[in-house]
Amino acid sequence: MNMTAADWDEVDLLDKDEHIEQASRAMKAMSHPLRLKILCVLGDKEVSVQDIVDHVGTSQSNISQHLAILRDKGVLRTRKDANRVYYRVGDTRTLKLLGMMRDVFCGFTK
Repeated sequence: MNMTAADWDEVDLLDKDEHIEQASRAMKAMSHPLRLKILCVLGDKEVSVQDIVDHVGTSQSNISQHLAILRDKGVLRTRKDANRVYYRVGDTRTLKLLGMMRDVFCGFTK
């Protein structure tokens, strides 16, 4: 979408500092190669920690540390079912960004 000068007048980012800060924290968290790989595995699905470990190919403790960072920065949400923990992307805006990242960096589309 091409924005005109009039369109930009309507976008007042200074009034959206909270959104800018959240986006900055999320992008910093997503910028690590292993975390990007985790996000490529998740996409728009809910996936258990064990399934993430199986797809990413590193230790569960390493994956858990990176999942905690993504969760703490507001990128991921969790759901616990008995002794399994499931992760999903927690925000539709992040899903849009992730869709673009998957297209560009993960080698496939949704």
